[in-house]
Amino acid sequence: MTKENSVFKFSDFVGYQENSIVSREIIKKPTGSITLFAFDKGQGLSEHKAPFDAFVYIIDGAAEIKLSGKEYRLKRGEMIIMPANEPHELKAAKEKFKMALVIIKS
Repeated sequence: MTKENSVFKFSDFVGYQENSIVSREIIKKPTGSITLFAFDKGQGLSEHKAPFDAFVYIIDGAAEIKLSGKEYRLKRGEMIIMPANEPHELKAAKEKFKMALVIIKS
């Protein structure tokens, strides 16, 4: 986690690693969290559900996101809200990408 009152660039805070998904938790509170991810090309998270609402913001590259059976392709600067308990998956199928994941618990 970072210190409060820190200034940084999302795009520089987490780096790509070959054939991997890298994550870095920025903040974690009882009410939610912010985590940065870097997905190398070909990497992804298989379909799953989460008990909380989530906000995904694409920092770099482009992501393929499947939410409740509907497919989306998001590029840098775009975001999507994933409601709690809805099935979703994320992939870096055509290119690598970085994202910020904001979890809202209350």
